[in-house]
Amino acid sequence: MTTKIYHNPRCSKSRQTLALLQEHHVEPEIVEYLKTPPSAAELAGILDKLGLEPRQLMRTQEAEYKDNGLADTALTRDQLIAAMVAHPKLIERPIVVRDGRVAVGRPPENVLDIL
Repeated sequence: MTTKIYHNPRCSKSRQTLALLQEHHVEPEIVEYLKTPPSAAELAGILDKLGLEPRQLMRTQEAEYKDNGLADTALTRDQLIAAMVAHPKLIERPIVVRDGRVAVGRPPENVLDIL
């Protein structure tokens, strides 16, 4: 089974989620998404698997959200996804992908559902 975590080592929830995975003997591929953001296609797939729209996976309190006018309801799904790729700080974290299933580690225990 392959497992990937979109991780920010400076985020306590991300660190807790990684530790929880390791406690369950899962050694995921760690993607520091601020350095290596997912592609638009990867992000669209993650959203589809979560059953979410882009704003539901966005950190709307970040300056990048306001500075780029992302609250504009006229923006399309593709435009919002492109903004998340361009400004990965906007992506809620951590995201764990395991064999086609996805969970957001907020709280970290959410990832147990896909193990």
